Amino acid sequence: MIEFVPLPEQGRRFTTLIPVRLSDTNPAGALRLDGIARYLQDVATDDWDDTGIVSSDTWVVRRTTMRRTTDAWPMLKDNLSLTTWCGGVGAAWAERRTDISVDGTVLVEAVALWVPVDHSGHPVRVRPLFYEVYGDAVRGRKVSGRVTITSPPPDATKRPWPLRRADLDIVGHVNNAAVWQAVSEVVDVPVSMVEVIHHGPVEAGHEVSLVRAPGALWLLVDDEVRVGAQYWL
Repeated sequence: MIEFVPLPEQGRRFTTLIPVRLSDTNPAGALRLDGIARYLQDVATDDWDDTGIVSSDTWVVRRTTMRRTTDAWPMLKDNLSLTTWCGGVGAAWAERRTDISVDGTVLVEAVALWVPVDHSGHPVRVRPLFYEVYGDAVRGRKVSGRVTITSPPPDATKRPWPLRRADLDIVGHVNNAAVWQAVSEVVDVPVSMVEVIHHGPVEAGHEVSLVRAPGALWLLVDDEVRVGAQYWL
């Protein structure tokens, strides 16, 4: 069960303001899930850059869970306040919590599991300098790096999911926010809760299939699950 830990009383936290713009909303003016995923990615990057930590490691997201906390949902032209902090650590991963607020009310909570990898893409242990910066907020909380693997049922529907050049990042992988566009294709907002788990990379040249069943979807490459998602309306 995913735990959404509250904002700690002490330790590092980082806040940024982001207005909801037209390109991130659906026809009703509601912020799409892939827009939220992009904001979460951006505030995490800005927080890391602001720490001044110099490292050759790259952090990649393994799992992201979002949940709605009120009847309201972020809408076009809302000024969002995103506050992010470290919710816990493991040997070779760390949890990042983020609250998305409008006018002081938290509308969406998110928790993500991030893994540090070296230049060759192999996971590495969390560095001591990380604890020096984020340790006070963690309060000794350990988190599991285990993720749940699911497979499509036999009666799931399947169709191609063509990749675009705009989906790729600097290493040729489909960016996390672009993966969430597949979720937005299936799941409209508002939604009570949604979770995406990355089991393997989706890369340039892959022939990807989007498979869906009630409450779930998957991205497959050569019939192998690379991304799995569950949602609750």
